[in-house]
Amino acid sequence: MNNPVAVMDLGTNTFHLLIAQPNAQNFFTEVLHDYVAVKLGEGGIQEGVIKPEAYQRGLDAMQRFHIQMQQHGVTSMRAIATSAMRNAANGPQFMEDVASRTGIHIETITGDTEAGYIYQGVKSSGCMPADDTSLIMDIGGGSVEFILGNQQQVIWKQSFEIGAARLMHRFHQTDPMPQSAVQELYDYLDSALRDLFIAVAAYPTTCLIGSSGAFETFACLVELQKGNPFDLKAFQSYRFNSTELLTITQQLIQSSHAERAAMPGIIPVRVDMIVVASVITQFIIDRLNIKNVVMSTYALKEGVLAELFKQ
Repeated sequence: MNNPVAVMDLGTNTFHLLIAQPNAQNFFTEVLHDYVAVKLGEGGIQEGVIKPEAYQRGLDAMQRFHIQMQQHGVTSMRAIATSAMRNAANGPQFMEDVASRTGIHIETITGDTEAGYIYQGVKSSGCMPADDTSLIMDIGGGSVEFILGNQQQVIWKQSFEIGAARLMHRFHQTDPMPQSAVQELYDYLDSALRDLFIAVAAYPTTCLIGSSGAFETFACLVELQKGNPFDLKAFQSYRFNSTELLTITQQLIQSSHAERAAMPGIIPVRVDMIVVASVITQFIIDRLNIKNVVMSTYALKEGVLAELFKQ
């Protein structure tokens, strides 16, 4: 395979383009990683519709990706859409418009398939223990995926439509987020995630692997607060000190929008959604008595990439 391949991860908040070449030693060599804060779910995720401004941002991003793929000679590609697009009434129209303008055919995948790709991506990062069961958590804008597994197999996986954009709309109406709203969200998660608790009771774990997104932000903030430079591209995984992680998530929950916006290490699209992501993370650590937390920079797009390389 001489030409690079491309994977587009079209999420609720961010559209990602990864162009890569296979590499026998390190899985892949990155040619280009671009991302656009499309915010596809902005203003319409609760109604199940992509609003006009978000729709246009999405089209613009796909045309940008198309040009970049042409520039790099990409001949094999996959464009994967997740929660916001699969649940939007005008999602099929958006996909038609993208195909007619760029020739890119978008696939919407189920939450279950999404969880499977996330597992493959995390597995490829090398941070998962060989035999011990780990819980992978991927906090997206529209959905959150949980996967129990090890290097050998997936034991259980499920996607829950409780992504950060949805929860922010419901629970983060006041900034900073009041303790009463945090408790309401805890109560909601306690009910919404019953299937997860049943699965973990059957397959106990004390290791949480947070894939990409919010966990990259947590790692960056922890290191920057210690005065250490942090280049995400230098890491495939990062092991947290539990106290440091809980300290940073608590700071984020109690912060104002202006305070978060001023923090180096938080990209603009994540300034507000990082709050409910922090609440979810604290909830899971508390509820499941998690002892070890690891961040994997590999997630869905790397899982799809692994499949592309096999073709």
